[in-house]
Amino acid sequence: MNDERIEIIDDTEKHRYRVLVDGAVAGFLEYSVSDGVVTMPHTVVDPAYGGRGLAGRLARRALDDAAEAGRTVVPSCPFVAGWIDRHPQYQHLVRQH
Repeated sequence: MNDERIEIIDDTEKHRYRVLVDGAVAGFLEYSVSDGVVTMPHTVVDPAYGGRGLAGRLARRALDDAAEAGRTVVPSCPFVAGWIDRHPQYQHLVRQH
């Protein structure tokens, strides 16, 4: 069993969610907020931490926070857009053009 401690922090000053594995930054999801719309342009996970579902955890947290705040999202990051396609329960958050 894996005993890694995984934590996601919303660094509002830098406009990014950071995922930490045992206290080390393993990746991030950038975002911006304007007029109730959250744009998510970029998600990165260090290859050393690949295959652990960390990018998906980042996407889920960012989308859950947007939903809780009553915001819509623009998933301009290809990973986030694909993640929403695979998790249609989040489709209602996507801002319609």
